[in-house]
Amino acid sequence: VPPPGLQPAGQSGNAQPPTVNKTTVNSIGMKLTLIPAGEFLMGSPDADSAASHREKPQHLVKISKPFYLGVYEVTQQQYEKVMKTRPWQGKDYVKEGADYPAVYVNHDDTVEFCRRLSKQEGVEFRLPTEAEWEYACRGGTTTIYSFGDNMSKLGQYAWYVTNSLDGGEWYAHRVGQKLPNPWGLYDTHGNAWEWCQDWYGPYGSKEVVRDPIGPLKGPDDS
Repeated sequence: VPPPGLQPAGQSGNAQPPTVNKTTVNSIGMKLTLIPAGEFLMGSPDADSAASHREKPQHLVKISKPFYLGVYEVTQQQYEKVMKTRPWQGKDYVKEGADYPAVYVNHDDTVEFCRRLSKQEGVEFRLPTEAEWEYACRGGTTTIYSFGDNMSKLGQYAWYVTNSLDGGEWYAHRVGQKLPNPWGLYDTHGNAWEWCQDWYGPYGSKEVVRDPIGPLKGPDDS
């Protein structure tokens, strides 16, 4: 499996007027799209025996404010422009290049990337919460994948074991080579793993929640 990369940096925002730009590009070439406020069923239904218990119980989540999200995974070129480092250099399971995802970055690295980018751009950039990420990944759908329930189509939308690792391509591929989800986001399925702002925490119940944030500390934190 390719090493973890950087989840597209989220740019938070308050409720926006109808005339707001639906896409924007920042100074390092990151394209962001506006994700609308709304609600979705987070997690997997009890009937889905293939899903992890960590994804249950499925429950209604309300996202109260629109926010911008990166259309692509953060690339090596973009990461290096901000951080002046190349943590993936010389590591296993990496293909280097301007349009390949930035990988071998830990959670602290991603938070620092967002902090420096915020200072550089004059607007807030942050990682999305787990709820925001799943909401955006689903793209308004209620199916197992953003493109439906038929896994045979997965290769059209994602780099994964069958069309990547099994063919000897043990690395995260160039961003944006597969089809996007309904909201125009690429590589939400497959390719590099992606960090979120909060740590995983059990869902707990089926109660409706609004803008949930998971634990702020994880098992490796002191």
